[in-house]
Amino acid sequence: MELAVVVGQVVSTVKCPGFEGDRLLLIDFIDTSGKPQGSLHVAADSIGAGTGEWVLVVQGSSARKTVGDNVPVDMSVVGIVDEVVVGQQVVYHK
Repeated sequence: MELAVVVGQVVSTVKCPGFEGDRLLLIDFIDTSGKPQGSLHVAADSIGAGTGEWVLVVQGSSARKTVGDNVPVDMSVVGIVDEVVVGQQVVYHK
């Protein structure tokens, strides 16, 4: 799993069968201090994350398991982050 921040949405009215129920989010991977890496990606989202939220993202075969093995997904949002603590310091709190 990796940390990312939601920076927007991708709208696609026509999708592959089995993929119609998920939204597509535009995400940017971040480090533990919240610094964006500057490389945007599209991830399937079935949990309802919003713009500006920190999320947990999985890739590859793990991502396919979140929506079904026959759906062509290679990145998926699996959690909305409430808090990140590094050492004794809270670096993010929703």
